Formats: sequence, C-alpha cells, structure tokens
Amino acid sequence: MEASGETLPPMPPHLDVAVNEDDPRSGVLALLRKLRPQWNPAHIRLKSFTEGITNQLLGCTVDGAQGDMVLVRVYGKRTELFVDRQKEMEMFQVLHAQGRGPQLYCSFHNGICYQFVSGAALDDSLLTQPSIYRLIAAEMARIHSIPPRNGSAAQPVLWRRLSDLLLLVQALQSEPPAQNGPVSEVPSIHVIVSEVESLKQHLSEVPSPTVLCHNDLLTKNIIYNQAQGTVRFIDYEYADYNYQAYDIGNHFNEYAGVTNVDYSLYPSTELQGDWLRVYLETYKQSVGLQPDVSDLEVQHLYVTVCKFSLVSHISWALWALLQARYSTIHFDFLRYALARFNYYFKKKGEFFAMKLPTAP
Repeated sequence: MEASGETLPPMPPHLDVAVNEDDPRSGVLALLRKLRPQWNPAHIRLKSFTEGITNQLLGCTVDGAQGDMVLVRVYGKRTELFVDRQKEMEMFQVLHAQGRGPQLYCSFHNGICYQFVSGAALDDSLLTQPSIYRLIAAEMARIHSIPPRNGSAAQPVLWRRLSDLLLLVQALQSEPPAQNGPVSEVPSIHVIVSEVESLKQHLSEVPSPTVLCHNDLLTKNIIYNQAQGTVRFIDYEYADYNYQAYDIGNHFNEYAGVTNVDYSLYPSTELQGDWLRVYLETYKQSVGLQPDVSDLEVQHLYVTVCKFSLVSHISWALWALLQARYSTIHFDFLRYALARFNYYFKKKGEFFAMKLPTAP
C-alpha cells in the first residue's frame, strides 16, 4: 500500500477531570460542562451500557438535543498495563478521518469521550445471516485497505503484544487471583510460553499481509443500523497494524460469544467461504484492483485464517488471566480463559495440519 498523504486533525483536548467509576455523575458533569456547555446539568441523563467487560461505558443525553449523545468511557482498573491508550486515540483519529469511525471529543485522566454511532450493538443471533455478515466482511475489508500514514511499511503488533501479555501474566504467578475459579485447570506459564513459540514458528511460514486491524471484533463492537442497512465498528483499544488473517480469525472466534462461550456456534466452512469471498472482493476494490476472486484465493485465505485464529485464543486467554486479577467488573474471567485455552488445544492439531493450496 502507498502511504496516505492526508494529515490528521490535532488531538482533541485532555481535560483535567477524573471520573469515579462507583459514582460517576459528578465527574461526567464536569466533562460535559466543557463539551456541551449549553446542556442544563439538571436535565442530563446517564445511561449505562453493560455489554463491556473491560471498561465502564456511559451514554449522556439531554432533552431536546436532537439525538445528540456523548459517550464517556471510564477505563477499567489497571487496563493501562495492556492497552496503549495513546495508540487508541490515534486509531480514533485515523478511522474518523477515513469516515469509518466516530469523532473523539476529548480524553481525561481515566477515560475518553466520543461520538455516539447511530444504531444498536449487533445481536449474536444475526451473525449467521448473510445480509449481516456480508456487511461485516465488507466493512472489515475497507478498514484493512486504509494505508499507513507514516510512509514506511507497517509492522504487525501481534507478537510484541503477546510477549507483553506473557510478561504480565508471569509477573502474577506469585499473586493469588482476585477471583475464585478453576485456577488449577489453567495451563502453566511454561506450557503457554511453549505454545506461543510453537505458534510463532508455524506462522512464520504462513504469509499474511499487514493491514490496519480492529483486533477485537466481537459482536458488541459492531453497531448495526437497520434503517440504513450499515454496520460500523467501535472501540479501538486494540486497533493497530496486524496480520490480516488474525483480525478475521479473531472475529470468527467471537461467534462463540463471551458470557457463555459456545464453540458449536463457530461459523461453518460454507459461511466462512462466503464471508471471505465478499471480503476479498471489497478489499480488492478498495485498493484499486479488479474485484475478481478465484476459489483458490478464498481457500488460501481460509486456511491462513484458521491458523492465525489459534493465536487469538492464547491472546485473549492471557488477557482474561490479567483481568481476573485486576478487574472490578463482575465477570468470570478465569472460566473464560479456560474456555479459550481448551478450544485452542482442541483445534491446534487440525489447523496445524492444514496445507496452503497451490495453483494447479
């Protein structure tokens, strides 16, 4: 890809405000006095969005504001250990400039404020509907086609991020988890390190382009506007340049859900094939190529995605182990980590054995 010559707008202001996650109203009102000074504080209503398991998200509205809503995200406890907040704000700016994401209004001591995206968080049951998953495939392709801005080849963040997570989990070994749960069933750190090395070696032989990735495309991060027939992606905490196949494989893994993980919901081979064909057609069109896609191209991407999907399990399992120690959000992070580890070991042999197709 060629680097984009566009310049980003300046970063939005940083406000000297901290929001108490247990009693957020006074902090939120202090933010809104700067962002929406015309709003009467007595008429401001706060709505808590409960889908997230990393941060607290509040929607702020006032009567007569013509549907204007300001989203206030209060960062989860100790999430700065594994989330690059500066990178997150840069991704907001990049995606908004390309018409693919909402406007970032400001940052504050423990969070950010940004524009509400019209629509509703996608329901898990809609993921298998062709009219919906084709929209998702096309939107991901458009984001993947956004060129790097600095003029140099972008480097995938995957292995560095995984290494950082491993170091953080290793540092926890001497501390008891904050949650009770199946700790003894979780693989030892030595086993996890060995698996990461195995993945790194195997995937070094599996080519996948480096593109701008969302890296966390679960259903709550997909906003579906039924009236407009569109989807938009939100929450860019983990967005960065990464392997194309990782972003797709990570999304397919999310078909299993989060609260009650069920891998019988993993997309069928047929669904994946249709999804990948739409993705490739849109991606080619977005980068100025003819949108003709062969069966061989679809099969090649399918195998690559299967292989990279394995890393997603390890990454989010490590993330969940950290959350089990630090998060104040009511969620069984240990059980979630175990579900990801178990499915990884179930599929590793099958996906490692897959061969990339070659032209006849």
